[in-house]
Amino acid sequence: MSFKEIMNIISVIAIPFVIFFFLLYGFAKKIKVYESFVEGAKEGFNVAVRIIPYLVAMLVAIGIFRASGAMDVFVAILSPLTNLIGFPAEALPMALMRPLSGSGSLGIMTEIMKTYGPDSFLGLLVSTMYGSTETTFYVLAVYFGSVNIRRTRHAVLAGVISDITGLITAFFICKLVFG
Repeated sequence: MSFKEIMNIISVIAIPFVIFFFLLYGFAKKIKVYESFVEGAKEGFNVAVRIIPYLVAMLVAIGIFRASGAMDVFVAILSPLTNLIGFPAEALPMALMRPLSGSGSLGIMTEIMKTYGPDSFLGLLVSTMYGSTETTFYVLAVYFGSVNIRRTRHAVLAGVISDITGLITAFFICKLVFG
């Protein structure tokens, strides 16, 4: 059995296993699982209402970033460096957008999938990049802003380093598994 086949099997059973594990753990600890879930959903709704102004501001900034052509400038600057390791220039917009916006990067990923196909190396790469990185600046702007955290301290540096690590790892894992 190949590494790819093993990973396919694990990916099929991972989420049901995690859900089943949490349900069993809750029952074993005599926690009212459904009631806890509903209470968490109520709190989530309140948080969603508080973050709306920060969300709108971030989405406007991302729209300006894309519409101004800044994305194309960054791609042009970075593509000679990424070409050295064989990183496809078509994936650079995804790498640049992902730390800014989940929906923006999802749009880019969708465009790439429509153009190259979901089973292409590029489709697999951007999917892996999407799952291996975080919307760092979105989180900082929206969530830190909604609770009035002004000093992000090491959060920006830690987030950017983890995003870069996730992008590089996604590329090398995809090269290894999908060729």
